[in-house]
Amino acid sequence: MKAIKVMATIDDRGQLCIDEPLKLYRNSRVEVIVLIPEVTEINEDEQSNEAILADFRQAWHEAMTGKTIPVSQIWEGIEDVRSTLGGIPSRFGLI
Repeated sequence: MKAIKVMATIDDRGQLCIDEPLKLYRNSRVEVIVLIPEVTEINEDEQSNEAILADFRQAWHEAMTGKTIPVSQIWEGIEDVRSTLGGIPSRFGLI
């Protein structure tokens, strides 16, 4: 058997409607496997859209009101962390 992947929709009568015509022998019978996406639960590790939007609004407010850290100060003290962790971050590409 040969497999080809095509996209299709299921109409209101339950009929499968393939997006593009198949370039195969006419009037041949085929076997069809339908893959239907499952409804997945929200991963607890992923942030919801509402949480992402709230974080953005907070960051935007801080930027507009001048409550920011200058870029020159972002990495201050990183050497202290590196020496405290005994080189672990650099071994794992964290620093």
